[in-house]
Amino acid sequence: MNFSPSLFSYSRRNTREVTVGDPTHGGVVIGGANPVVKQSMLTCDTMDTALSVRQTLELVAAGCQLVRITAPTVKDAANLKNIVSELRNQGCFVPIVADIHFKPEAAMEAALWVEKVRINPGNYADSKKFAIKDYTDEQYHAELGRIEERFTPLVLLCQKLNRAMRIGTNHGSLSDRIMNRFGDTPLGMVESALEFARIARKNNYHNFVFSMKSSNPKVMIACYRLLVSRLNELGPDWNYPVHLGVTEAGEGEDGRIKSAIGIGSLLCDGIGDTIRVSLTEDSPREIAVCNDLLQQIPELVNSGRNIEALEPFNPYQFSRRESDTIQLTDDLKCGGTETVRVVVSRPVFDKVAPRIRVKDDVRPEAVYEDLNVQEVDPTTEFSVGCDSQLITVRDGVQLPVITAFRLLTSKLKGMGKRNPILLKDCLSFPASAYEPAIALLRASVTIGALLADGIGDAILVRSETGAGQSLRLAFNILQASGCRSFKTDYVACPSCGRTLFNLQTVTARIKERTQHLKGVKIAIMGCIVNGPGEMADADFGYVGGAPNKINLYVGKTAVKFNIPEAEAVDRLVDLIREHHKWVEPEPAEFASRVDALLTN
Repeated sequence: MNFSPSLFSYSRRNTREVTVGDPTHGGVVIGGANPVVKQSMLTCDTMDTALSVRQTLELVAAGCQLVRITAPTVKDAANLKNIVSELRNQGCFVPIVADIHFKPEAAMEAALWVEKVRINPGNYADSKKFAIKDYTDEQYHAELGRIEERFTPLVLLCQKLNRAMRIGTNHGSLSDRIMNRFGDTPLGMVESALEFARIARKNNYHNFVFSMKSSNPKVMIACYRLLVSRLNELGPDWNYPVHLGVTEAGEGEDGRIKSAIGIGSLLCDGIGDTIRVSLTEDSPREIAVCNDLLQQIPELVNSGRNIEALEPFNPYQFSRRESDTIQLTDDLKCGGTETVRVVVSRPVFDKVAPRIRVKDDVRPEAVYEDLNVQEVDPTTEFSVGCDSQLITVRDGVQLPVITAFRLLTSKLKGMGKRNPILLKDCLSFPASAYEPAIALLRASVTIGALLADGIGDAILVRSETGAGQSLRLAFNILQASGCRSFKTDYVACPSCGRTLFNLQTVTARIKERTQHLKGVKIAIMGCIVNGPGEMADADFGYVGGAPNKINLYVGKTAVKFNIPEAEAVDRLVDLIREHHKWVEPEPAEFASRVDALLTN
């Protein structure tokens, strides 16, 4: 099974075109040779027509080409008529996508008024109970028959009205049927989507796209690669476009880094026809990140040079490359099962070292100029000095970073060498420095993609010129890619009309109380749609259960219910204490000093 013709040379995946609305009158075409389509989602109550129209116009002004609106009930779906009508009266013809989860009836209503309907196979016509059950083949097929009965009317209606559809699987909301047959795996996500696609194809309906979203970039990357491989295996007429997104990415730098790793890696693989960057921020900010990310991809891929080499890693299942453990410095080892190390240049070290204490977690772990590192050109033949030597690609090699380090890994594999690899975010420097926002995205895509491939034992970030920022960026990339944990990890969904509290305000409040808890993962979910499943690997969860009421979770188990929102953050802290994960924060003056260090 192959998701791409080459791991070393870029070619965009060839897909059929999916039409959303009238392309001659504001609509878009997804797939084929068309540019990647940018989309986002409203954050307001769908029943608030005026605010929905205003937010849509703001998104369109920012460059959004598809606007998604949640429709959790038939009543919400019916109000899409009023929203769309007012938009058209104001001369706005952007296609509207209805976001459907649990109610087929809402999907049927929404399809009457909007150009596209998104359904989640894990929730559509299914009641998720996290039940453990062994399905016989007969029982499993009976369940599929029930799903077909509920889903076929929507397929026929979309076909009749020329509506598009997204079959959007979420890692956090796989059905009990899929979970018990395939487990919580990329294969389960793919099979969940294919079950619904087969029903659509059975009715000769093909105007749909797929998505495989997860809050974990490594899971997301593996899912999309496996999906494309399965589609290729099924035949050339299964060449449906795909929508890319890292769900519950969060806010600020963390949200941008996590999204860049997941979305950017796949775009560099040639996969992706429409994207959404999901941030716990005002929606127009998502479009700015989409624009910046898409602009970087052509410079980060190898479009012209044909390279043939051994496959350097398993693209469908994450496994860290096996390497030997070496002594990096007098105090630290690298490679093997050691954590991925952070290396800095001498100028960066000289600037930040005087302000770092021995107990600080965010600190340079080695200075590049002091290391015994062998720099090689992987496009030529080379030999390795010794097995205890760190290897990297030398500056000036005329290949993009991802291609160069994949090729280095392939060459070492062919030589039977297990030397640890030092990743760099760039191999050359532009005439003028990148803006910080661009440097962040480029470093996240290049280093993040390689870490998701299982490549890399140490990293060096140089495209960010600020000393403190480059150090912080390196650690944040490692955190976002799941390679090490040096601070609290947050899984926070973007707001939408289903959200039962103000996500931005609450997220800030929770971070203020908990951001000192190194190694603790907290999920902040506006509603129950993806909550328990998406935060299954979180230690604690804060989930909207009803208006102004919060449910608290340990893992994916709800342990406290209907807590008044005004008390919920305090009760979350109490819950963390009960499970012995709480430590007292450092004095405020120390926290301020560290923050100043990392932002200068």
